[in-house]
Amino acid sequence: MANMKPYRIQSISEIHRLMNLPKPHHPLIGIIDLKGLKNDPNITAVIFDFYVVSLKRGCNNLLYGQQKYDFDEGLMAFLSPGQVLRGEENGVPANLEGWMLFIHPDFLWNTSLAKKIKQYEYFGYAANEALFLSDKEETLINGIIDNIKQEYHSNIDKFSQDVIIAQLELLFTYSQRFYERQFITRKITNHKILERMEDVLADYFGNEDLMIKGLPSVQYIADKLNISTKYLSSLLKQLTGQTTQQIIHEKLIDKAKEKLSTTELSVSEIAYGLGFEHPQSFSKLFKAKTNLSPLEFRQSFN
Repeated sequence: MANMKPYRIQSISEIHRLMNLPKPHHPLIGIIDLKGLKNDPNITAVIFDFYVVSLKRGCNNLLYGQQKYDFDEGLMAFLSPGQVLRGEENGVPANLEGWMLFIHPDFLWNTSLAKKIKQYEYFGYAANEALFLSDKEETLINGIIDNIKQEYHSNIDKFSQDVIIAQLELLFTYSQRFYERQFITRKITNHKILERMEDVLADYFGNEDLMIKGLPSVQYIADKLNISTKYLSSLLKQLTGQTTQQIIHEKLIDKAKEKLSTTELSVSEIAYGLGFEHPQSFSKLFKAKTNLSPLEFRQSFN
């Protein structure tokens, strides 16, 4: 029976051992070819202690959010240290092609990427929130990987790390550009997410037990939509120019305006009813969003 507990991989050398590959050329960075690769059936989930970038072809029935896609073009995925990667339902597909790039955090130490890599939000996306590449984009990405491979297989000298770091920065910048393109071009899927978010917030604020539940968190919304908080944040920034928290506050203010204009409830009662622990926090947020205090807003209706 397969082991359900994630298997932790602490070094790039360990990956090569597990996959019966020759020793890596460098202890802190590695690239493996996925074609013909056999996985250990006893390991169904792994945790890497380093960054992983992969490009796959032949991923049938990939789960993307709540929908499945048959997609034979290139799919890129990004993992940061500590994330769990789960294997294919039926093992590695026979037609799987592509590569996996492994980057140990120590390789980035004292380089321009050490802090900058944390700015690329897609390293925090769930594994099923992959980047769908066009043929042209895939060719460009593979060209960068070929450059890294060439440097990786060359004799290491004092320029090797700088050259590879420069190629990694290029890879990550193009990936950022392509993700932003994806948020725009995958309109149907993304607008469905927006519609579902509207429904989730309407249900939440339409409930009478907000006083007990408190305000909805970004994590709560993301869980309801079955996507990661960072993917949701990036998607909303592209489609609406707002963060998840800003949209939650927008819906909250709409509900507050409704209660202020249609009920005799006090400001404190409205604040508690909307899930605020302190009425002052509600009044401060309301003023920040509307330039009016709750009482001034109510008086504008009289």
